[in-house]
Amino acid sequence: MRSATLQVLLWRRALDPHVGRWSLPGGRLRPDEDVETSIRRQLAEKVDIRQLTHVEQLAVFSAPDRVPGPRVVATAFLGLVPSGVDPEVPEDTRWHPVADLPRTAFDHHDIVVRARDRLRSKLSYTNVGFALAPREFTISALRELYSAALGYKVDATNLQRVLSRRGLLSPTGDTAPSGRTGGRPAALFSFTGNGIEVTDPFAVFRPPPRRR
Repeated sequence: MRSATLQVLLWRRALDPHVGRWSLPGGRLRPDEDVETSIRRQLAEKVDIRQLTHVEQLAVFSAPDRVPGPRVVATAFLGLVPSGVDPEVPEDTRWHPVADLPRTAFDHHDIVVRARDRLRSKLSYTNVGFALAPREFTISALRELYSAALGYKVDATNLQRVLSRRGLLSPTGDTAPSGRTGGRPAALFSFTGNGIEVTDPFAVFRPPPRRR
């Protein structure tokens, strides 16, 4: 999450096929590691991303023609980096808004869209918001994160009510520094847990109805 938009990290391919196109970081699984360990290792080695707060398997992509040449089956993962973390990345790597992706290699556009949809779904019925937020935050800042991920403006009061009812928010007792215009300092909150859990299996966040 960067600049109030949901973004994905892509790197530009230096080799054929699809040289020059943007692609998701990835690579081969070593004989001595499981898949999640491989994902974390490759992100650290290739694009210097080490601050993942949540990783989960997304889907297996196995279309026979997804990659030119010998058949390649890909296991894709959703990995989240919290707001406020700004890791240095190599020159051939860049954050891209999910809503405005460049031309990507292979089926990586479809993978990104699948990951976006998975995140939006899980924001409704789990506590995965902890993986997007910094350790402490105001409700206004949390609303901006949810709005960016869900793709529509979220009401701050309703968001606080829903998350508090589920026991996910804890007031820290501190307040954020006042802005330039002054006013009452906003209270700071934190998530009560930092591990994924289902909090309401039937809940769905819905965009507000359109005004006629």
